[in-house]
Amino acid sequence: MSAKVAIVAGAGGALGRATAVTLAAGGLTVVAADRNEHALRGLPDGIRPEVADTTDPAAAKRLIDRIAGEVGPPDVLVNTIGAFRPGDALTTTPETLRLMIDVNLGPALWLSQAVAPHMRQQGSGAIVHVAARPGIEPTSGMAAYSASKAALVHLTRILDIELRPHGIRVNAVAPQLLDTPANRATFPAGVMAHAVAPEAIAGVIAFLVSDAAAPVSGAIIPAYGA
Repeated sequence: MSAKVAIVAGAGGALGRATAVTLAAGGLTVVAADRNEHALRGLPDGIRPEVADTTDPAAAKRLIDRIAGEVGPPDVLVNTIGAFRPGDALTTTPETLRLMIDVNLGPALWLSQAVAPHMRQQGSGAIVHVAARPGIEPTSGMAAYSASKAALVHLTRILDIELRPHGIRVNAVAPQLLDTPANRATFPAGVMAHAVAPEAIAGVIAFLVSDAAAPVSGAIIPAYGA
């Protein structure tokens, strides 16, 4: 029996890379996609890098169709793509709002649209998007970011309703703060004391796409740390 094919979008980031490595270590055939070719360098042998900007729906479809034709029909899609810009509701600019929607919501929809036909044909599949605590709980000082992540949470639940009858499970994991070099350079030590390692979130994602999580669909899993 051939290994399941997993696509990890946003694999140039800390969480995406950790997820790609974790899934590959678990025996999946992993394709790591990111729009930043440089960020994909240094992946372990066996993980296939693909450069694509999946904020573009046409690029997302080309990526998924190419992988399906060259590697095999995707069994798993993990979308870790995201961006953050601070700003309260009264000062948020149109540019910031568009960026947050385009990056935090757009790829989730375009990738899901592109992968669903392949999974429907197989009668099974698992999709995991990465949400965030501010998308579940209203948070001041990050209006556009919170709204875009809230939209992603709602989209995850809509996709669950629409795709579950076809054997496709859709879930999301919602971290609060990841322990990354960029965040350590941005946030004070007291805040970072509660940050969660990307590898720990990757472990949650690996569970959600596994057969052990077969009954779980439509869930938004909090992963806030201690």
